[in-house]
Amino acid sequence: MKKKILSLMLTAAMLAGVLTGCGSSNQGSTTTSAGGGTDTQTAAEEAAGDAKDGIQVGIVLPTKDEPRWLQDQAQFEKILGDAGFTNQVLFSQGSSATEKTNVETLISQGISVLIICAQDGSAAAAAVEEAKTAGVTVIAYDRLITGTDAVDYYVTFDSVAVGEAQGQYLIDNVPEGSGIPLYLYAGAATDNNAFLFFEGAWKVLQPKVADGTFVIANSSEATALQDKAELTRDEQAKIIGQVTTDWDFNVAKSKAEAHLTAAGADLKGDVLVLAPNDGTARSIADVFATDKDITSYSITGQDSEKASVQYVIDGKQSMTVFKDTRTLAADSVKMAVSVLKGETPVTDTTYNNEAKDVPAKQTDIIVVTKDNVKAALIDSGYYEASEFTGLE
Repeated sequence: MKKKILSLMLTAAMLAGVLTGCGSSNQGSTTTSAGGGTDTQTAAEEAAGDAKDGIQVGIVLPTKDEPRWLQDQAQFEKILGDAGFTNQVLFSQGSSATEKTNVETLISQGISVLIICAQDGSAAAAAVEEAKTAGVTVIAYDRLITGTDAVDYYVTFDSVAVGEAQGQYLIDNVPEGSGIPLYLYAGAATDNNAFLFFEGAWKVLQPKVADGTFVIANSSEATALQDKAELTRDEQAKIIGQVTTDWDFNVAKSKAEAHLTAAGADLKGDVLVLAPNDGTARSIADVFATDKDITSYSITGQDSEKASVQYVIDGKQSMTVFKDTRTLAADSVKMAVSVLKGETPVTDTTYNNEAKDVPAKQTDIIVVTKDNVKAALIDSGYYEASEFTGLE
């Protein structure tokens, strides 16, 4: 863990270099840093002269209604603005049709690079194909766009590793005994990342289900497949279809309520809960906390949203996977800079999107619990200590 935290702090220091640059063309701000940032600044100055009448980089994000994406918006606008790039962030608000319109709007404004986090990885194919036809370089951000060769690059966290970390946390914190109830929840069935998260979690949890340590409490599809170590995409889809939250707080709450109402005493007591992200984790945790037959619960999350960090501090949520959006946004900007300079962006792996192997850049993750909140999120400068209560 100390090595991971050190890595995070070094990443933050590197980001300071990226933030260095001339005044923002759409914010009018200027920042300076001892870290340098000459390459990014020079590229920005060279590219800025070619796009005075348009937007150089367009960003499309899924929704304004989740804190995670507002944090991403702020990072993009700061990094791109401070580096001197004209840019615009648009939100799809849960609609693939709106997403497509947003992409078309940005194309009409003359963008050279599109950074897009798809609402629906498959449906977004048509939008990025329009961008590609218009000569725009497409960078899939955080969520892979599938079924098209119009995706040039992919910037992501290691989504399988996120699921593995969530599953391993539950294994490391399992109550004594066997037959411990395990409640499974997943993201949206339209999101490729939801499958990757679940794949990682299943990889580490399945052996404990197969040997009787855990018993699946809320998915007949998962129970039917509990002896299978590796699931096909279709098999994953059957499970996710039963336990999907659609990344929606209310859906997660309703499903948790229904599951606990249906569960007998043998599926309560000390339990484990695989929740896919922080928003759903809070909703599910609130439901489990009010059930008088739940003695204790350990519940996962991801994104390190402020509200969930407070839940972790207060003991209402067990962990959250920290995915530093500063680093992810910075990696995307570095890719955009390389494209605008006519260079090939740096990548370190590939992801198959059913049409091609997309060159990708991965960012590390960190498991955050009550024990390392300060080191991982406060000391790194991601949040201020004053934003929380009860922080030690």
